Amino acid sequence: MKTNRRKFISTAVMGGVAASTIPLSGCGSETTTAGPLADIKARFARIDEILKQPVLKKELFSSPVIIDSLELLRLNNNFLCRVRSKDGAVGISVANDAQMKSLYPIFVNRLQQFFIGKDARYLEVLLDEVYVYQSNYKMQSLALWVPLATIEFAILDMLGNISGKSIGQLIGEIYNKQVAVYSANGDRDISVEETMERIQEEVEVSKAKAIKLKVGGRMSHTEYPAGRTEELIPMVRKTYGDKMVLYADSNGSYNVAEAIRIGKLLEEYRYDFYEEPVPFDWYQETKEVADALSIPIAGGEQEPSLHNFRWLVANDALDIVQPDMFYFGGMIRSMKVALMAHAFGKQCTPHISGGFGYLYMMHFISAIPNAGPYHEFKGFSTELPFVCKTSSLLTSDDGLITVPTGPGLGIEIDAGYIAKHQVVEL
Repeated sequence: MKTNRRKFISTAVMGGVAASTIPLSGCGSETTTAGPLADIKARFARIDEILKQPVLKKELFSSPVIIDSLELLRLNNNFLCRVRSKDGAVGISVANDAQMKSLYPIFVNRLQQFFIGKDARYLEVLLDEVYVYQSNYKMQSLALWVPLATIEFAILDMLGNISGKSIGQLIGEIYNKQVAVYSANGDRDISVEETMERIQEEVEVSKAKAIKLKVGGRMSHTEYPAGRTEELIPMVRKTYGDKMVLYADSNGSYNVAEAIRIGKLLEEYRYDFYEEPVPFDWYQETKEVADALSIPIAGGEQEPSLHNFRWLVANDALDIVQPDMFYFGGMIRSMKVALMAHAFGKQCTPHISGGFGYLYMMHFISAIPNAGPYHEFKGFSTELPFVCKTSSLLTSDDGLITVPTGPGLGIEIDAGYIAKHQVVEL
């Protein structure tokens, strides 16, 4: 089973990133075979070399960019981060409001002051240092990473405005100028017929050429209605035929035996990946499922640890890594995950969260050499007034969205809207 799964992923990655120029330090084509990397110690050593390589291109900045102020701004339960340099450069980011309304004290009390007076060119080092500052590592996961990602995005926007480069150009080369979308159906606890109606409505709007549907009951809960998954999997394939790429996400619904049973059904109906077949932190069990199936296994949206991603990649527990831009602490950390996966012929299909998360994800996808063929599209927050001069941010008839090419985030948020916010102080 493992050989077939590796062949599938290797073919998919090579098809999507034939022009990739990231060196594999002498490993060559053997990075996706059983060659010298069959030794797990050698695989870990290869990953560790990748993790040592810098992501942020600080060589674009010839003089220090000293952070003069870093503010969290709030309007009701909407949050922005604004950073200014001593030279007057400004960067803005949009937070994950659903999480920040609970986590803003961590931003203000544990992270904000650390960055004042620091040189933003060394952001990559600062992210490591703030992790241990005041023992922040004890809050690892959403509590730490969501506020920190919000800060990172604002600093990257400022650096982009200074250099005239997009965020993607600050953290990598531009491999993908457009993003092909998949339509993600998040429905559970409704009938198969209702689910199909919603899927068809979503595909009509997004023009997507791929669909991801939910299976199981989520995090081991009992599925309702009973038998929904077994009916839905073949129905979606029969409705759309082979022209549609199909994915399935269980959100940790199963134990190993049940995950394998559902996985074989997905294989029968030619689904292209199987996401979180068991709870996300069941690492050994994830590998057991992966070893038993030929369908590629995806995961990582809930993963908070770079070290755990290291294990998942080195042990072939995942074929597709899915760091979340907010939940994992930003683009620089996520880029490290993408690059370690790339070295072993694995795809990166990042997860998104937050009403503005899709725009951050687009910039990230633009700069990774191993992007999956389709990426989730949830649309953009309509509460935030902004203009984008280089992209409509709408899907074309081919289900493609153009990545903005302007400096930083590539958008301009209405100044009047920003002015309505109040600085958060505790």
